Amino acid sequence: MTRFIIEEDFWSLFPHAKIGTVICQGIDNSIRDVEVYEKLLRDAEQEAHKFLLMEEFSSNPVISVWREAFQKFKTKKGARCSIEALLKRVKNGNPIGTINPLVDVYNSISLRYGLPCGGEDIDAFAGDIRLTLAKGDEPFLPLGSDENAPPYEGEVVYKDDAGAICRCWNWREAQRTMLTEQTKHAFLCIELIDETRSDEFYMALQELSDLVSRYLGGTVKSEVLDRTNREMTISG
Repeated sequence: MTRFIIEEDFWSLFPHAKIGTVICQGIDNSIRDVEVYEKLLRDAEQEAHKFLLMEEFSSNPVISVWREAFQKFKTKKGARCSIEALLKRVKNGNPIGTINPLVDVYNSISLRYGLPCGGEDIDAFAGDIRLTLAKGDEPFLPLGSDENAPPYEGEVVYKDDAGAICRCWNWREAQRTMLTEQTKHAFLCIELIDETRSDEFYMALQELSDLVSRYLGGTVKSEVLDRTNREMTISG
């Protein structure tokens, strides 16, 4: 049995956070109709402009709330929330390219709702997944690199028994668990720290589930973890 567990050290920093999960089983993530996913992304980019109404980029609420959150734990210099990276590309007129269906779908949801989304290949997990503070010695091979780059002690990470799988909460993914065209079973998540946006969070989670079902088949199951519901079964 593989579980997702959010540890007390995380809740001590972010007691009001919510982590929405979508567990996808038996999906087909192979690339076929690229135009479908390009349209999802282009439409989402247009919608994302509603989050960029302030002249100063970092003053926009969906950016500033995460800037403040990242100040509460040790981070690598320059590390930013994943939604900030996406919105910066939108602001600069730099289209988000297609990668594979799952990544394209969750990127489109992230842009439409102004919330960070991520995903991992369940079959690559080693033991349980934990959202916690790093000890600082967890192995981590980032996407696009061949050098180990372990997290800092006290850094918010997703990790399993083999090491970190996402650094600085939602900043940088690991190669080991990344979603590929061969992925059949996936763990997707949406993260909320702004309590005033709970309605959008639940809408985003529902739409993410619906899009995966529509385009990739298989079965999907969603669940929300918070301080009163700290763990769930991923597979077993």
